[in-house]
This record gives sequence, structure tokens and C-alpha cells, in this order.
Amino acid sequence: MNTTTAQWMPSSGRHRFGPLIAARDWLDERGKFAWIIAMILGFVAFWPLGLAILAYMIWSKRMFSCNHSRRARHGAFTPTGNSAFDSYREETLKRLEDEHDEFMGFLQKLRDAKDKAEFDEFMRSRQETARQA
Repeated sequence: MNTTTAQWMPSSGRHRFGPLIAARDWLDERGKFAWIIAMILGFVAFWPLGLAILAYMIWSKRMFSCNHSRRARHGAFTPTGNSAFDSYREETLKRLEDEHDEFMGFLQKLRDAKDKAEFDEFMRSRQETARQA
């Protein structure tokens, strides 16, 4: 018995959901749009199927995270055998992640400054209306 046959045999129990996992991975590779199309087609074909896909999308957070498949693949880098390239790739990814974190911090500071400016303007206008009254 070869390993392919053993994968799909019910007695093995390990790969009972093999086709569903393959479909999930296929949809993940194509992004959120593919999941939405699958959900719509599920509703058209058989409404409980569409409802099940929608529930799965919400439960697994595929509906709200735009980078789900990219995040899953990021940690899946395997060594190429070229240690110089592997270290370069690790350093570059770390640098990009650090730059991303710094940029997100910068954006948060900008949002905070804008919120503070809006609040200060609100308080000034409120004080002016209080003086006029």
C-alpha cells in the first residue's frame, strides 16, 4: 500500500479532512476575494453551505485579516542550503519588520497628535462659547 492510498483511507483517521484542507489552502493562496466568491457560490448552490463558509471565515478570522496567507507563509521559509543567502534573507526580513514597526509607531504618533489638536480646538471653541454666554 503506498502512502497516497493510506492518506485517504478512513482507517488512517489522520487525513480525514484532506480535501477540505486542500480547498482551504487553495482559497488562502488566492486571498480574501476567493473566500467571498466561495461563500456566495455556497449560498447560491445550497444556503447552509454558504452559511457554513461564512461561519468558518468569521471563526478563523479569515474575513477580517487581510494578510492571513502571507503571515502563514512568512514563517515557512526553509533553508536553501546557501548559508550566505539564508542569513541575508533573515537579516533583510528582520530589518523590514523593524522598519514596519517603526512606521506603525510613527503613524500612531501622527494619529495621537491629530486627536490632540482636534481636542484642543474643541476645548478652545467651548471656552469661547462659554465666555460669550
